[in-house]
Amino acid sequence: MIKRLKKKSQWMGVLAMTIALSAAGSLEASRCRTTGWIIKTTSCTYHETRIQARPGIYRDVRYQVPEGSPPPGGWPVVVIYQGSFFPVEFSRNQLAPFGGYYEVKVIEKLLNNGFAVIAPDAGIDLFWETNLPVIYELTADYLFLNNLFDAIRDGRFGPINDNKKFATGISSGGYNTSRMAVSYPGEFKALVVQSGSYATCSGPLCIVPSSLPNDHPPTYFLHGFLDLVVPWWSMDLYYDRLRSEGIPTGRYTDYGAEHEWFSASPGKVYSWFNQYR
Repeated sequence: MIKRLKKKSQWMGVLAMTIALSAAGSLEASRCRTTGWIIKTTSCTYHETRIQARPGIYRDVRYQVPEGSPPPGGWPVVVIYQGSFFPVEFSRNQLAPFGGYYEVKVIEKLLNNGFAVIAPDAGIDLFWETNLPVIYELTADYLFLNNLFDAIRDGRFGPINDNKKFATGISSGGYNTSRMAVSYPGEFKALVVQSGSYATCSGPLCIVPSSLPNDHPPTYFLHGFLDLVVPWWSMDLYYDRLRSEGIPTGRYTDYGAEHEWFSASPGKVYSWFNQYR
């Protein structure tokens, strides 16, 4: 009887150790980790490089690819555009402004489900030039993003499938996400605009053109109904125009949210892009 109890105890110990090692191994295999009890922090590993915007002027670009072997042709990739004043970070806690914690959860969701992520900085981390009253093709943004897309094609960010690019972003980055449909035809398969609207809109100053590009990518919207920075109705103008032209679109409204990412964002972003990869 004693021998049987000893054997059982030894077997249970081995099993517990196996489970513990397995759990540790899975954590080590993930690009992202969440820590903390009261205030959680999610952090993802990343690489960093610099891409030229104008001669002698460079911008930071953070990026990561999923764990494991890439599919034939390379990883599909999501380009995430920052909002004003807050570059995309790969580590944030639940106290981050504008729901920044859920921006990292978007990155985690994408990396854990087979999408690479590239996060370029706007000019000196201020904002994207998409809605300034200038000729867009003369802006530093236009030159910088063309250089970024060339770098993707050249394999600078690893095994990325250039034919499977997607874009998302919040606020200024949301407007810039729309700009991908306007000024970079054929580059992106689908878009998700968080707390933004059409490329040339700016807060309540918003006129959506009477016709959109014929090859406008399928576009999904995430918006807080209480948003006072980018009013919900300005997004709705864009959404309605897409619908009227038969361009695939959808939207999710968080009726308690303001100008921010929210808990539904990771799942909604992933689900929309996963339809088109």
